[in-house]
Amino acid sequence: MRIFTASLATETNTFSPVPTDMHAFRAAFYAEPGEHPDTPTLCSSVVPILRRRGRAEDFTVIEGTSCWAEPAGLIQRRTYETLRDRILDELKAALPVDGVVLGLHGAMVAQGYDDPEGDFLSKVRAIVGPDVLIAAEFDPHSHLTALRLASLDLMATFLEFPHTDFEQRGEHVVDLALRALREGFKPVISTFDCRMITIYPTSREPMRSFVDRLKTLEGKDGIASISVIHGFMAGDVPDMGTRIVVVTDDAREKGDALASALGHELYRMRRQTAMPMLDTEAGLDRALELRAARPDKPVVIADVWDNPGGGVAGDATHILRRMIERGLDDIAVATIWDPVAVSFCHAAGEGAELDLRIGGKSGPQGGEPLDLRVRVERVVDAGWQSFRNSRVTLGSAAVVRPVGTAIDIVLITSRTQTYEPDIFSNLGIDFSAKAMLLVKSTNHFHAGFQPVASEIVYIAAPTSYPTDPATTPYRKASLELWPRVADPLGLES
Repeated sequence: MRIFTASLATETNTFSPVPTDMHAFRAAFYAEPGEHPDTPTLCSSVVPILRRRGRAEDFTVIEGTSCWAEPAGLIQRRTYETLRDRILDELKAALPVDGVVLGLHGAMVAQGYDDPEGDFLSKVRAIVGPDVLIAAEFDPHSHLTALRLASLDLMATFLEFPHTDFEQRGEHVVDLALRALREGFKPVISTFDCRMITIYPTSREPMRSFVDRLKTLEGKDGIASISVIHGFMAGDVPDMGTRIVVVTDDAREKGDALASALGHELYRMRRQTAMPMLDTEAGLDRALELRAARPDKPVVIADVWDNPGGGVAGDATHILRRMIERGLDDIAVATIWDPVAVSFCHAAGEGAELDLRIGGKSGPQGGEPLDLRVRVERVVDAGWQSFRNSRVTLGSAAVVRPVGTAIDIVLITSRTQTYEPDIFSNLGIDFSAKAMLLVKSTNHFHAGFQPVASEIVYIAAPTSYPTDPATTPYRKASLELWPRVADPLGLES
């Protein structure tokens, strides 16, 4: 048995001012065939999993290129086509194969391509023909198109948000693919369009119980897999929105019925799923109250929308500026993307004091730059943080402290959201001793920071992310989705 595997992934915020080119992929993660590390990235876990399983179970795995770019704006057309064609050529060289298992994200958009994954998968299908199995793992913050479904035999997304289960779901996809190739399992994909778009964190109710129940349904009564496509509200494409995906063992009617039932159930919860968010002033007031009530652990403040994981620059200054103006102190900040400021810090060296302009460089939505007199506390050539078993690069990085304060600000050159507390400790910051931690992430930080936080406060400060789909000026996405339309499925009339 011969299986080809590769990964081509990023998440595209079509409203972001930050373009995506080949450098963005090489700066974040790029592995030539056979060079993928044994530890996975978020969207490439199927590659090392298949490598391990192939060795243990005596089947041949042919690895293609694997690459990931940090979420940002539109992918340069030449970049997408170059990466796509590179993997397609590797697939052609690997023929004949019995199966193709891919790691994708599902929310890529390139210049001239609203659906790069659909384009890529259709070309994979054209190469291997109708009888070769094609399977893929997706991020739930993706889109789902007819072109993808026409090319895939089976698919699954991560179930958790934060995505703590990307390796487990990669194993799930590999298990299903091997069952189909070895045991006569006949996957059939059923879907349901929930006609809505919002946020579905599984770190809180009601999504916690909903996803837990989905897990109990898998593997029983012919139901092989269930996924929730959350959708990605910053992707202005025709198929943006929430979907349910059910994979059955040759049981189309059962899958269709279950997808519809689960979709209606999720639709009825649509007003309760998102975490509560406060504006900047109310959020800082709340953080101060929580700190006074429980000073033993830091309060974690999430800058929800200036999240590089959602494709924005991650250099907004609104919250940090107000913290400084209000005299808040004893804070650690992760992170501000500012390659210019980092280069100045490296040139000055650790211990130097200098006047530094920080953040606010990508556009006006995130606020004006902060002009501060700072001491350079730390410089490193290759900063990093963990995300479960993966290692996420920060690039060249620096820690600066405004003179006369105990505010430590992590500056980075490789854009990334904040995942886990070692983003601080790796740079010599004792995060546990701080009064507050300001992190740029919507919810992926939750799994790592919840255990070390007294409380978590979500602040919705301005940024280039389109935060309200009821008013976002979409040009391609459907305008017949909740919350723009009150009851698109007509269940409340």
